[in-house]
Amino acid sequence: MKGIVLAGGSGTRLHPITQAISKQLLPVYDKPMIYYPLSVLMLAGIREVLVISTPTDLPNFRRLLGDGSQFGLELSYAEQAAPNGLAEAFVIGADFVGDDDVALILGDNIFYGQGFSRTLQEQVSTLDGCVLFGYPVKDPQRYGVGEMDADGRLVSIEEKPERPRSNRAITGLYLYDNQVVEIAKGLTPSKRGELEITDVNMAYLRQDRARLVELSRGFAWLDTGTHDSLLEAAQFVQVLEHRTGVRIACLEEIALRMGFITADECYQLGAKLAKSGYGDYVMDVAMAAGASG
Repeated sequence: MKGIVLAGGSGTRLHPITQAISKQLLPVYDKPMIYYPLSVLMLAGIREVLVISTPTDLPNFRRLLGDGSQFGLELSYAEQAAPNGLAEAFVIGADFVGDDDVALILGDNIFYGQGFSRTLQEQVSTLDGCVLFGYPVKDPQRYGVGEMDADGRLVSIEEKPERPRSNRAITGLYLYDNQVVEIAKGLTPSKRGELEITDVNMAYLRQDRARLVELSRGFAWLDTGTHDSLLEAAQFVQVLEHRTGVRIACLEEIALRMGFITADECYQLGAKLAKSGYGDYVMDVAMAAGASG
């Protein structure tokens, strides 16, 4: 499976901050926002990733992440000239996806929960069609909402319904088989001229090939699209890291744990950041894993 991080858009809800920098490059406590969705793909075992952003912002992502080889990844980059809908990612990334299955994650979504890596890898290995991830929210009118029957089968998807049939918001993480490319290419743009991800999901639902995995109690899904939610996400990460001593979405540590890089390679990455607490943490992790230092 390959992965796509959609990090485009103009971030208008975060103006004036995002008038000068991409939303997905803003800090969420101790690391850039894009580290969080990228870490999810890595936890799923995905090593080939396409980052899609605006022509203006792509050079900054390249400067931050390079070709990904330092994390044991293969990163590619592509432009989305205008915010033409989430599903356009599969049209833009068609050549990148090739004949493979693909995961799409939005660049401003943060996921955290025990056992998440195991859940992701299980869903990737058993994928047949489309897998969505649902999260209970108090205001489902703001989201795409999935409805399940008594047997746990996904029976309907509604986009921002006035009267939601459930409180399960569909998060910004999606797993698809290779058919998604042809589905996306065949979509009719909405009235706003966008290729809607809900239309993709509905195509799978009509085939009875869409599943909704519920993210259980104790799990956290955060959207960082507003000033308040960005601050809340940073405070959430700060509290967890201070309480547990573990850094969330530390790409160097995840690359080491997943076997993408060696302990010595991890140590060298930390040494380059040695004047920060983040760098010290990476070196400590590498030493604990047997790095020679």
